[in-house]
Amino acid sequence: MTFQTLSLRRKLLFTFVAVIVIGGLASLLVGSRLVRETLISQAQSKVRHDLSAARMVFDEKLKDIRDLIGVTAAREGLREAVSSGRVDTLHRYLNRVRMDSGLDTLNVTDNAGRILVRTRRPEAPSDDLSSDDLVRRALRGGLHSGVQIISREELLREGEDLAVRARINILPTPRAADQAKTVETSGMMLRAAAALQGEDGRILGALCGGILINRNYEIVDRVKELVYKGERYKGREIGTATIFQNDLRISTNVRNRNGDRAVGTRVSRQVREAVLVRGRPWIDRAFVVNDWYITAYEPLRNPEGDIIGVLYVGLLEKPYLDTAARVMSAFILLAGLCVLFLLLMLFLITGRITKPLRNIAVATQEIARGDLSHRVKVESRDEVGRLADSFNRMTDNLEKANESLLEWTRTLEKRVEERTRELQEAQAGLVQSEKLASLGKLAAGIAHEINNPLGGILIYSHLTLEDTPQDSPAYENLRKIVKETTRCKNIVRGLLEFARPKDPEMILTSVADIIEKALALLERQTLFQNIVIRKDFAPLPRLVVDVAQLQQVFMNIIINAAEAMAGRGTLTIRAAADKKAGWLSVEFIDTGHGIKPEDRERLFDPFFTTKEVGRGTGLGLSISYSIIKKHSGKILVRNEQGGGAVFSVLLPLNRAKVEE
Repeated sequence: MTFQTLSLRRKLLFTFVAVIVIGGLASLLVGSRLVRETLISQAQSKVRHDLSAARMVFDEKLKDIRDLIGVTAAREGLREAVSSGRVDTLHRYLNRVRMDSGLDTLNVTDNAGRILVRTRRPEAPSDDLSSDDLVRRALRGGLHSGVQIISREELLREGEDLAVRARINILPTPRAADQAKTVETSGMMLRAAAALQGEDGRILGALCGGILINRNYEIVDRVKELVYKGERYKGREIGTATIFQNDLRISTNVRNRNGDRAVGTRVSRQVREAVLVRGRPWIDRAFVVNDWYITAYEPLRNPEGDIIGVLYVGLLEKPYLDTAARVMSAFILLAGLCVLFLLLMLFLITGRITKPLRNIAVATQEIARGDLSHRVKVESRDEVGRLADSFNRMTDNLEKANESLLEWTRTLEKRVEERTRELQEAQAGLVQSEKLASLGKLAAGIAHEINNPLGGILIYSHLTLEDTPQDSPAYENLRKIVKETTRCKNIVRGLLEFARPKDPEMILTSVADIIEKALALLERQTLFQNIVIRKDFAPLPRLVVDVAQLQQVFMNIIINAAEAMAGRGTLTIRAAADKKAGWLSVEFIDTGHGIKPEDRERLFDPFFTTKEVGRGTGLGLSISYSIIKKHSGKILVRNEQGGGAVFSVLLPLNRAKVEE
């Protein structure tokens, strides 16, 4: 069974079901994507703010260390102890400061950068810190702080426990970049260094100290507490924070599958490339240890500007995906209920629609068998009811038509004869049109041939008229000869221009200037003395046109408008460029009597004129139409509401030589 052989009701049901299913699936796909993208976008916006908060906590901790070092270095007793070389006093005081403040290192150097006092291991040999960037800056004066990578050797000089804290085994991490290194022994520290100055302003040395971040969870847990407030989802922490040394987690509250902090895991290859290599922040979903998070990363730089690590915050992606799934499940349930309701409605409606149609189909079969008395019961006033009523009237008409069929048969031959005669007359008309076309070409040739004799007649008539006294009886006759000869010459010239118009001489110019020149030639004529000319020119681009031909077009239209107003009224000229439509439009709006509907179709036909005999050749608008056509433009005509005609000249803006 094919679709064509199904009943109308089944076709309607199948069609509507297909539309509902396709529309529903499309809505589900679009809605699912929209909901997911909206939720993820909100999560990304939140994690961006969370990263700012994490950076604030990180910088605040560094500022605390900086303030502590600055205040300690400013103590007068410390400067006196350094100046007098009282090492034991320095050690006792600074060790107490280090223990009270929780610093991992606190040392004093001389003005050459060599350590005078190492609070953690006073017995360790002195070493040179002049190559340390912060110490070097402090020895030049001031207070400086930053994040630095400290080598294992320097950590060992401070204490083996720091070296043990810094040592981290690099664990295999899904999606991380390949790396041969298996152990990280150096550490990352928040450090500050301040100059120790004597009373005379001389630099005595430097005080430097810091906190080792490796396995120090104070900052990351502070971020989690401040931003995420311990929120959990299905037993898992929603928000996490991490400090990376290069691409290695050294301080984090991200948990591995065993529930331990994922220290020693690494950042994904994609994030490493963006943040550590290119130095750009990363705000997107990323795979973190064993799950997907909406994450934000930004690089950490040492005082010299080199990228040495990454600061990270992340939101577990699963709550947002589960929310999107719940929204879509509710949407699917609602859509399913709507589909079932629509199907029930369709089943009932299609039954009401197709039942009258089935009755009509049965009636047509009866009529096809010749029973023209069969009628269909009209049960409604809708389209189907009107169809049944029309069917009954059609049956009535069929009966009448059957009766008149014989009469039509008798008159058919007569009608065929009449049609044949009409076709013969039409053919004769076509032959006559072809003759007229040939006659037009012949007239153009004759016009060219008689142009010179007309010129001679006009010249000699003028000469004779000049030599004839005005009181001579022949003077008036000669004047009429000159007038009528001039009219003949104008007709011949117009005929030649229409039959063989010259090619336009295109130059780049302003259409507004052409309008002004045309008005300057006409405004002083008697016909325009009582006509008010209003100009409304918008900024116009310059076009490549034939100035003389376009001026001729404008003058023809302006003169026609003045004659239509009988020399009294208002002529409005508007010019504007519509780049969207691609036209430069010049409108001529008069307050005359307008154009009759029957004349509008013939307005541009050669020799058609509504003027009195002898006042027009009927070629002005035909020639104007031909000129604008050669410029790839249009001339449109309409009547203005309230009277008057509107001629619109449209010139294209999209020609290759238009100056934008």
